[in-house]
Amino acid sequence: MIKNVAIVSLSSGILGEPFVRFEMEIGLRRLKEYGLNVTLMPHALKGLEYIKAHPEKRAQDLLQAFRDPQIDMILCAIGGDDTYRLLPYLFDHNELAGAVADKVFLGFSDTTVNHLMLHKVGLRTFYGQSFLADICEIGPEMHPYTRKYFEELIKTGTIREIAPSDVWYEERESFTPDQVGKRLPAHPNNGFELLQGKPVFSGKILGGCIDSLYDFFNCERYPDMPALCEKYRLFPDAEDWKGRILLLESSEETPSPEKYKKSLEYLKATGVFGAVSGVLAGKPMNETYADEYRKLLPEVIDRPGLPIVFNLNIGHAMPRCIMPFGVEATVDVQKQVIRFAQ
Repeated sequence: MIKNVAIVSLSSGILGEPFVRFEMEIGLRRLKEYGLNVTLMPHALKGLEYIKAHPEKRAQDLLQAFRDPQIDMILCAIGGDDTYRLLPYLFDHNELAGAVADKVFLGFSDTTVNHLMLHKVGLRTFYGQSFLADICEIGPEMHPYTRKYFEELIKTGTIREIAPSDVWYEERESFTPDQVGKRLPAHPNNGFELLQGKPVFSGKILGGCIDSLYDFFNCERYPDMPALCEKYRLFPDAEDWKGRILLLESSEETPSPEKYKKSLEYLKATGVFGAVSGVLAGKPMNETYADEYRKLLPEVIDRPGLPIVFNLNIGHAMPRCIMPFGVEATVDVQKQVIRFAQ
């Protein structure tokens, strides 16, 4: 059972801005209602500009949270971008490898990069939710589907299985105090969709936000990111992907079909699609470009026998499950379930 939670700002420093204080208070209250002791790491509330200017302080917070024997769980405040800049401070002198301990690490979006850092040093992690995006939900409560998985994680330290949500929600257009207590429009959800391949397959899941993975190989957003990721060999090689299941979900930027296709082409060039046992793709936010993505995945991957499953409630579309990385998983589309070995 999780008792002590540390909150870190590894990408965006928005949690420290006054305009989100009311959201943070909602989230802190919910965590305390679960009986959790919450530690805000020293730089988590320093704000956008400070966090952007000081990747070394973000790295320091992460290392400190891992080294603290009282901390059971490290919860990312939110995603954002540029967490790749922590690389030198975590790997130049094996800092992360020396500090890492068997704790629950939870985050998504740009935190994809942190998940791959932790994969590199052998830690199993959990993908799919963050403090500000999920625990601080300003509706009348956390979304029930989201809450179900968060509660399972803090009560058991693991996730045993994932099933589809009955509904999906439109993205909130405004995050102002007058929106507190307002529900989001909900729509029926179609469940897991098999685009091709066998309906049952297994492997350890790894991956994350396709927008973040795009930046591993493309220097449009950050000119130095591909070189840094290559220097530290952050993206696993094809041998490491052998037998794994690749997770891909798209961000709130709703990448155009052209960018989504380019992202898949970058990944294909690494040999990942020739190595994995299957691909899982998240529901796009507001179902934007869903039909285009459905078409592009099998078309670009171009491996007819490879199972590809679309429309998972993971990542940026609400509600969100939590997916264990590094644990043997069995995907069963016929039974609409993903089960994880314990």
